[in-house]
Amino acid sequence: VTGPGDPDALLMHATTVALDGRAVLIMGPSGSGKSALALQMMALGAVLVADDQTFLTVRNGCLIADCPEPLVGLIEARGVGLLNATPFGPARVHLAVDLGQRETDRLPPQRSIVIRGVRIDLALGRDDAHFHAVLMQYAKAGRRA
Repeated sequence: VTGPGDPDALLMHATTVALDGRAVLIMGPSGSGKSALALQMMALGAVLVADDQTFLTVRNGCLIADCPEPLVGLIEARGVGLLNATPFGPARVHLAVDLGQRETDRLPPQRSIVIRGVRIDLALGRDDAHFHAVLMQYAKAGRRA
């Protein structure tokens, strides 16, 4: 599947939100809580880029996230339905989150993932009531190595 204006765009099963233009790509299998995590982050001020499907392209060495046209401004809330959200994007990806893996270290090493040849910081999922707040701060200010 090709993306908006770029025949080389990658369509990824992921949800993306942004804070101050810095996108967080939330990956994981179906039912892992991608949309729920995005909604928690949106409640703290993040904006929706894409829910469930994210187009990824590379521009000037940066990974850029955008939303497929039919899904712009929509996010799924299980048990409620499709909710409207003010759309944002495209946005530069600064952090990836993998809900398919669990972080077990209290102070984990700095992790990264390479997507489309671009290295992105990576956080693994946590069963933590404050994980969304942690990701908001990570997106705002980064992490000390």
